[in-house]
Amino acid sequence: MPITDSPRCYPSAREGVEDAKVCPVLPQTQSATYRLAFADDQFLLRDELRPVRLQLELMKTELVLQEAGIEATIVIFGGARIPERHEAERLLRQAEQRVGREPDNNEARQQAAVARRRLEKCHYYEEARNLGRIIAEACINDKNCNLVVVTGGGPGIMEAANRGSADAGGKSVGLNIVLPHEQAPNPYITSELCFQFHYFAIRKMHFLMRARSLVVFPGGYGTMDELFETLTLIQTKKIKPLPVLLFGREFWKRAVDFAFLVDEGVIAPHDLDLFHVVETAAEAWTIISDFYRNGRDEKAV
Repeated sequence: MPITDSPRCYPSAREGVEDAKVCPVLPQTQSATYRLAFADDQFLLRDELRPVRLQLELMKTELVLQEAGIEATIVIFGGARIPERHEAERLLRQAEQRVGREPDNNEARQQAAVARRRLEKCHYYEEARNLGRIIAEACINDKNCNLVVVTGGGPGIMEAANRGSADAGGKSVGLNIVLPHEQAPNPYITSELCFQFHYFAIRKMHFLMRARSLVVFPGGYGTMDELFETLTLIQTKKIKPLPVLLFGREFWKRAVDFAFLVDEGVIAPHDLDLFHVVETAAEAWTIISDFYRNGRDEKAV
């Protein structure tokens, strides 16, 4: 028998777990201390094991993406509360009906006003869906394009981007996270590329480890957090330059006064060049494509 075919000296961890199940039933073997450390859920959940859990969250997703051949991604962020049009219309009707029943209720009137603004923003859902479809179609039809859509895996804009990729028959990744309230992945993520995280920090690392572009639609605290972390990493040269696209000129003009930051001297004028503002999926795709066709990364597009 060739030496290369020799059995390994040590059994695998899986074999060790199975072997441990056949140990005799004794007071000593029934103690929690007798369990294999890596098969002991209660041990792994101890506060002191946080560094191990951080590493596990990093490694699980990394290994799966490597095995799936995911090398380059377009990350699409945006609000979970921006639905497609028919849902936005339903929510507005519901809010207006409440105002009709409770005309003196300030909360009801405020909710109706928010519902009207949400309806005004529902076109972003369609643009995110269009962009997901454009990316998937481009890479299905071009063997030199290996881009895959990645989102936070939730509803709203995230759902739209995963949905667009699915419309074209492409793969897409969802990086979901456990939250105190109910959180579930949207149904358009490729099943074997759907992940769940406990640690925001590790999740954000995975957003950027393969990123070739960051596309940011209107959103709340989470979206802002992800945007500004990326801008900071590019500004400080912790990651390579990549196209950062902000969807919706009017939204971002009101949400963040970048010119004010320049005027106050807290960012440099050239820091405004770290991002582009766009309105359509076609415009976004043109900027991404041009960036890489100009020699930044020939493998990506």
